Amino acid sequence: MMDPLLLWLSFLVGLLSGLMAAVPVGPINTAILNEGGHRGFGWAFRIGLGATVMEGIYCGLGFASFSGLFTNRWWEASLQMISFLLMLFIGLRYLRLEHLPSASRTERVVEAKLHPHTAFMTGFLRVLGNPGVLVFWVMASSLFLSHGWIDSSRLGKAVCVAGVTSGILLWFTVLSYAATHAHRRLSERRLVGLARVSGALLLGLALVIMIRLIALLAKRG
Repeated sequence: MMDPLLLWLSFLVGLLSGLMAAVPVGPINTAILNEGGHRGFGWAFRIGLGATVMEGIYCGLGFASFSGLFTNRWWEASLQMISFLLMLFIGLRYLRLEHLPSASRTERVVEAKLHPHTAFMTGFLRVLGNPGVLVFWVMASSLFLSHGWIDSSRLGKAVCVAGVTSGILLWFTVLSYAATHAHRRLSERRLVGLARVSGALLLGLALVIMIRLIALLAKRG
């Protein structure tokens, strides 16, 4: 029988990681901020909903990539090292952020080819055209599983993915409302400040990963 507390922990880990992934400013946040003031809450919310669905798919693929890899400590150590480097890179990038980023070249190419005509598809395709999102969730899933932060069963992984999508959608909903009703107070400077806070949290997480990695390698010695 599965431990309900561990399932709740899996959901909470997913929820917090979803928030951490969504809060740092990116093309979706920029689109919601720009469109919310012009087209209203519904349009901005549907952009966020489309982005959330695609991000949930990428997150699910990330977990599907790591079934059974953690029986080998060398695999575990290698994945933790990659996770550490990724969190370090992203954390430093967010800390040094000065302006809201625009869509990447890949995202623009995907949009140009598929011509999204709805707000939902705009958000969906912008995340689809950003392979870095998949890389992030591949590394995040390896981190969660290797540290035992979530239930490793299929149900536990599904609950975590549900938490991730809930956290992302929660942020995009709040941002859509703020962009529509509090546009003047929701400045670029404040969003960049939130990104820097996320960067500091990711650097803290990178430190935790490194400590666990050192402990893992010490056991092998």
